[in-house]
Amino acid sequence: MAITSANQLELLQTAEAVAREKMIDPDLVIQAMEESLARAAKSRYGAEMDIRVAIDRKTGRATFTRVRTVVEDDAVENYQAELTVDQAKQYLADPQVGDEIVDEVPPVDMGRIAAQSAKQVILQKVREAERDRQFEEFKDRKGTIINGIVKREEYGNIIVDIGRGEGILRRNEKIGRESYRPNDRIRAYIKDVRREARGPQIFLSRTDPQFMAELFKMEVPEIYDGIIEIKAVARDPGSRAKIAVISYDGSIDPVGACVGMRGSRVQAVVNELQGEKIDIIPWNEDQATFLVNALQPAEISKVVIDEEAGKIEVVVPDMQQSLAIGRRGQNVRLASQLTGLDIDIMTEADESARRQAEFAERTQLFMDTLDVDEMIAQLLVAEGFTSLEEVAYVEMDELLAIDGFDEGTAEELQARARDCIEEMNRKALEHAKELGVEDSLVAFEGLTPQMVEALAEDGVLTLEDFATCADWELAGGWTTVNGERVKDEGVLEKFDVSLEEAQHLVMTARILLGWVDPADLEAEAEDAPGEGEAEEEAEA
Repeated sequence: MAITSANQLELLQTAEAVAREKMIDPDLVIQAMEESLARAAKSRYGAEMDIRVAIDRKTGRATFTRVRTVVEDDAVENYQAELTVDQAKQYLADPQVGDEIVDEVPPVDMGRIAAQSAKQVILQKVREAERDRQFEEFKDRKGTIINGIVKREEYGNIIVDIGRGEGILRRNEKIGRESYRPNDRIRAYIKDVRREARGPQIFLSRTDPQFMAELFKMEVPEIYDGIIEIKAVARDPGSRAKIAVISYDGSIDPVGACVGMRGSRVQAVVNELQGEKIDIIPWNEDQATFLVNALQPAEISKVVIDEEAGKIEVVVPDMQQSLAIGRRGQNVRLASQLTGLDIDIMTEADESARRQAEFAERTQLFMDTLDVDEMIAQLLVAEGFTSLEEVAYVEMDELLAIDGFDEGTAEELQARARDCIEEMNRKALEHAKELGVEDSLVAFEGLTPQMVEALAEDGVLTLEDFATCADWELAGGWTTVNGERVKDEGVLEKFDVSLEEAQHLVMTARILLGWVDPADLEAEAEDAPGEGEAEEEAEA
C-alpha cells in the first residue's frame, strides 16, 4: 500500500470511523497510524535510523522525515541517528549539542508484511486508548449500583456486560446459590475498579453490605435527600441483615420511612436480595441503647460495656438466650458487626453465679490475709472493697460506716492490711533481686516492688530495659488479627496500669536516661492542637 494522494483522505476517514466506533479521541488513532507508518519506513530504510511520520490533520498527507541529533564527540553510539558538532557544520551554521537535523525522505510502499504490522500497531494503540477511557469512566462509579446483562459464566464467575465495558461477579460475591443465564438482566454493586495489564478490571458484588445500603437509597427518597442517614449495615447474604438508620428531621420516623406504605419499600429491597430478611433498627449515640435495639427481638436485662477492651456483656433472661444468640449465632453476630463490639451473651443465672464466685473469692482473700472470720470478710466485700490496698489506705470514716465496725476494729484491720502488704512487697523485692534486677529499676518512682518482680520475671531487669518497652507491652491492649480482636497481655496489666500511665512511666525513664529532652516534649505539646481544635480537624 503506497501513501498517495488517492488514499490520503481515506486515512482520516478511517481514523474518524475507528474513533467513533471505540468512542475515543480521533487524534489517538492518527498517532497510532503515524507510529505504524514509521515502523514500516524503518524496515525499509534501516532500523537504526530515526524515521518519523507526521500526518496532516486536514489533508491526510503523510510526511516521512529522518532525524539526526547533534551529540558530544565521544557520545556517538548510533551513526545513523546521531552526529558530532563538526559533522553537523555542513548542515547548520552554528550547531549546538541537542540540535536536530531533519531531512524529508521519500514515502515507502508498504508490502503485505509491513501492512499487517502497521495494522497490529494501530489495533494495539486503539485497544490501549479504549482501556484508558474505560478505566476513567468507571473509576468514579465505584461504590454505586449498575445494571447489566449476563454474557457468560466462567468457572462459577459471571461476566456482565455493563455498557462500555465488562464486569466480573465472582462466585463468592453472589447471594446464596444464585444462577444466571446469558442475556439475564442483573443489578450489582461496583466494589472495585483496578487498572491491570490486561485492561481495567471491574469487580461487582451482590453480597457487600453497601449493596443493600445503595438499594435503600434508591427506594427511599429521604435517604437520597440526606434527611435519613444509614449509619451501619450488617449482612448474612441471602439469609438476614440489619441496618441502622437515623433521621435528622424530628417529624420523620426513620424506620417507618424505610419500611414504606404496607412495607412496599423494604419489600422491593428484599425481592432484589432473594428474600433476605431485613431488620431496620433506629440508631442511637448511646452504645447500650443501640445494642439493645440491635439485638431485637430478644429482651435485654442489663448491658455492661468495657470500652478499653472493646467488649460488651449483655445479660438476658434465661428464656431469651437462644433468641438473642439466634440460629447458628446469626443474631448476635450481626449485632456485633453493626456495633463494632465483641458481644458476650450471658443469662441472668450465669451472671448471678459469676457474681457469687467473685464474692466468694474476695471473701476468701480477706479471710486469708487479714486473719478475720467469714462474716467480717463478707461485710468488707459487700461494701465494695476489692483489694488489700483499699482496706489499708482508705479513709477511716469509710470503714466506720460499716455496721458493727468501731474505731478499734477499723484500726486493727488497717494495721493488718499494711503489715501484709509490706511482707508481700519484701518477698517480691527479694525474688526480683534473685532474678538479677538492678537498683536503678527498684528505685524508679512509680513502680511498686510487686511491679518490679513482674517486670523481672518478664526479663526487664534494668532501667534501660524498661525505657525500651512500649506502653501496650506494659498495660496490655487489643490487636485485630484476620478481622478478630485478640488480647495482648500486659506485664503490669494485673496492677490496673492504664495505657496513659504506662506511657508516662516509660517517657519518664527515657528522660532520666537522657534519651529524650523534656524541652522537646513541651514544644510538641504546645504545637499539638487543643481538644476543641482536634475535634474541628476531625470533623473537617
